[in-house]
Amino acid sequence: MTKVAAPLLSSTPPSLEESEEGLATLSPGQVRAEIRAGRYRGHTAQLAPGFLQCNLVVLPADLADDFERFCHMNPKPCPLVWRSERGEPVSNDLGAEIDIRTDVPRYRVFRNGQLVGEPRAIDDLWRDDFCAFALGCSFTFDAIIARSDILLPHMASGANIAMYRSNIPAKSAGPFKGSYVVSMRPVPPHLVARVVEISSRYPLAHGAPLHIGDPSEIGVGDIAKPYAGDVPEIGKDDVLVFWGCGVTPQLVIEECAVPLAITHHPGSMLITNIPVTAIQGKTASAGDDQSWSNLRR
Repeated sequence: MTKVAAPLLSSTPPSLEESEEGLATLSPGQVRAEIRAGRYRGHTAQLAPGFLQCNLVVLPADLADDFERFCHMNPKPCPLVWRSERGEPVSNDLGAEIDIRTDVPRYRVFRNGQLVGEPRAIDDLWRDDFCAFALGCSFTFDAIIARSDILLPHMASGANIAMYRSNIPAKSAGPFKGSYVVSMRPVPPHLVARVVEISSRYPLAHGAPLHIGDPSEIGVGDIAKPYAGDVPEIGKDDVLVFWGCGVTPQLVIEECAVPLAITHHPGSMLITNIPVTAIQGKTASAGDDQSWSNLRR
């Protein structure tokens, strides 16, 4: 068994205010350079506004086709932006010389469905038979919502978004099956329609919400105990709004005991050079000629 590159990290990442580099003002390439150098290991919720952020999944090539089908069949939680060639760790499609092995603040390593490590980089774990997948992230539209003078609680406080297990079933593909993970944002009632309208423009960043209102209707129990992320701040009158979440593959990997997989740590995304203006209205549906993944091939 390959040795994990680093021990498990604290669940509490450094805040942007604690970062000496002032990452919030840097370009995507500059942020990636700081991450690659190991100078930032926190969440990316407020970084590189105006550019697409992505969830990451790395699998052996013999599982790659099944996982791509899983993404196409479940585009709300898994909007496929890019798939690498076998053994290809560098992508110029996503941004100049993006290195999948080093450019995410924190990774997760799963063996037989068990989380065995959270390394800072995975270059010493990389294999020639790996395929990487980039899936769009809702942090992308959070920045657009903020520019519309709507400051959601996690953006105001610098927290990570709250993520929950749901009972929404995913469509199965090969060994990949399970239920959706959803992200939740508390929204004041008079702003719900506006937030829904903004997020709906960006299917490659999960698009419109999956559910609005009572969390129990989608199998979410204690809202104060997220599956991943930070406990949310919820105002007295706030409406709970739920989106598909790119952490869904991590839950599926756990439940299906996939022999080996590497992902991002929830909230610690791959920041691309793809501007949000380039993805507005584009989808990730199977066979859709307007999908970003098809346009890039």
